Amino acid sequence: MTSPLARRVSDTCRLTGAFLLRSGQTSDEYFDKYLFEAQPALLREVAEAMVAVLPECDVLAGMEMGGIPIATVMSQLTGLPTAFVRKQAKEYGTGKAAEGTPVDGRRVVVIEDVVTTGGALLASCRQLRAAGAKVDVVVCAIDREQGGRENLAAEGLLLRAALTRRDLESSPRE
Repeated sequence: MTSPLARRVSDTCRLTGAFLLRSGQTSDEYFDKYLFEAQPALLREVAEAMVAVLPECDVLAGMEMGGIPIATVMSQLTGLPTAFVRKQAKEYGTGKAAEGTPVDGRRVVVIEDVVTTGGALLASCRQLRAAGAKVDVVVCAIDREQGGRENLAAEGLLLRAALTRRDLESSPRE
């Protein structure tokens, strides 16, 4: 059975064609998360679905760039503070990799939009752990089911997804 949310997300952001993914893989399908993140009502629905799988934590850490709007809405829904995680620590000012709420000694759940292989997530989780964060869980909007869950698990990270590629592909398009 297809969920109404999966259908709306699929209709809004599932594109077909020839796409190069961040992982270096090519795909005939692309989930353009910025298309759902740009729609306030749909972004809120996705964030609500992600809150439903959120474990107990102290801080939400939104990944640059697509995880930041989702983490911000989740913060509004839960009252949890948010950190904003850069792909690389900035080379000026404070030189931080994570801006906003401090993460040292706190239980941090990383928030991501789409997970394919998890490569960028692994690097950012390592940065957060180096900054003293206790990171065990990543929550994403869409798991492309292309090895990310397994790659994260190899480093002690549990992936929880609001939607999977299978959910979106089983949603008939309008």
